[in-house]
Amino acid sequence: MPTSSRETASRRRPWRAFLASEAGAGTLLIACAVLAMAWANSPARHGYETLKKLPLAVTVGPVALAMPLADWVKHGLMSVFFLLVGLEIKRELRAGELADPRRAALAIFAAVGGMVAPAVIYALLNAGGPGAPGWGIPMATDIAFALGVLSLLGRRVPVGLKVFLTAVAIVDDLGAVLVIALFYSGGLQAGPLLLMGIALAAALAYGTLGGGRHLLVYAVLGLVAWYGSLEGGISPSVAAVLLAFTVPMTPRAGGPHHGPSAGTERSDSPLHRLEHLLQPWVTYAILPLFALLTAGVSLDAAVPNRVTAGVGLGLLLGKPTGLLAASALAVRLGWASLPAGVNWAAMAGVGLLAGIGFTMSLFIAGLAFEGTPHLDQAKIGVLSASTLAGLSGLAVLRRATAATTAGPAGVPGR
Repeated sequence: MPTSSRETASRRRPWRAFLASEAGAGTLLIACAVLAMAWANSPARHGYETLKKLPLAVTVGPVALAMPLADWVKHGLMSVFFLLVGLEIKRELRAGELADPRRAALAIFAAVGGMVAPAVIYALLNAGGPGAPGWGIPMATDIAFALGVLSLLGRRVPVGLKVFLTAVAIVDDLGAVLVIALFYSGGLQAGPLLLMGIALAAALAYGTLGGGRHLLVYAVLGLVAWYGSLEGGISPSVAAVLLAFTVPMTPRAGGPHHGPSAGTERSDSPLHRLEHLLQPWVTYAILPLFALLTAGVSLDAAVPNRVTAGVGLGLLLGKPTGLLAASALAVRLGWASLPAGVNWAAMAGVGLLAGIGFTMSLFIAGLAFEGTPHLDQAKIGVLSASTLAGLSGLAVLRRATAATTAGPAGVPGR
C-alpha cells in the first residue's frame, strides 16, 4: 500500500473506532435530536412536518397497510429495536448479570425504584388532569445514551459500575415493555391477536424443536406476529420482545462450541447471531431515524405545563432518588452489595444518568399522547431533563471517580 494511502487509512481509524464506540453511538443520537429540533424551529419546518407525514403503503397479497413515515418508523422499525432489547434481556437473564441472584438483586431493586419514583412524581403533578395518561413516560432509561455518556470518562470508570448501569437499563427496558403491554394497548381484536399468538407459538416450537438455526424463519414469523399485534391493538414492541424470547441461546449442533462444555453463551448461537446482525442497523440507522422524526418540537407551539414538569422532575429527580433509595434498601437488608470499586457518590452519578429517558420515553409519549398537544409538551420534558441528567451525571461521576478509589462499600448513614 502506498504511504499516502496508509496515512489516510490511519487517519480514518480513530473516526471508525469512535463511531463504533458507545460514545459515538450516543453522539449520533444527540446530533439527530439537535438536527430535528433545529429543523422543526427553522423556516424549513414545513418540510420537516411533510417528511413525517409522508404517506407510505405496503401491499402483500390481500394485506394492505398505509401509514405516514413517522408511524412506519415508530411501529415498524422500532419493533426491530425492541427485538434487540428482548434479545439482550434474555441474554442477561440466562448468562449475564441478571443470572446471578445476588448481583441481579441490586439491579432489580435499583431499576424498580427508578421506575416507581418517577411515575409517582408525575402522577402527583397530573392526577385527574388531561395529562394523567403520561405517567409511564419518565420511567424509562435510554441505555445507549446513558452508556455513551458514561464512556466519556474512559478507564476511570470501574467495570462494575458500567455493568451495573447496563443491568439496570435492561431491567428498566423489561419494565417499560410490561407497562406498554398492560397500560398503553387498547381496542383489542381477537382475530389478529390469535394470529400473533400462532406465529409466536410457531417460533417457540421452531426454536425448541428445530434449533432455530435459520434466522429467516424468525423474520417471516416475526412479520406475521408484528401484523397481528398492530391490527390487534397491542403495541408491536410487545410482540417483538416475545419473539426474542423464542430465539435459543444454545449453539447449533455440530458448531465449534457445541458439546458438553459449550455452556449457554456462545457467539454461534441463534440469539447471538441475530443480536450481532441487528446491532449496527439499530444503532446507526433505526434509532437515529427515530430521533430525527420524533425529537423535533416547535417551541412556539409547545408551552410547558404540568405534563412537562411531571416528565422533567420524574426523570431528573425521581430516577436518581428512587434508584439510590432502593439500592440502599437492598444493601442494608443484606440482599445485595455494591459492585467492586463503586461508592455511593458514583451510584448517585449513575442514578442521574438513568434519568436520560430519550428513546424509550419518547416512544411511550407517542403512545400516551398521540395526536394531542400534550405530546410536544412531554417531548420538551424528556429532551430537557435528559440533557440535564446527562450533564449532571457526568459531572458527579467525574468527581466521584477522581476523588475516590476502590474501597469498602457502605450504606449511606451507616
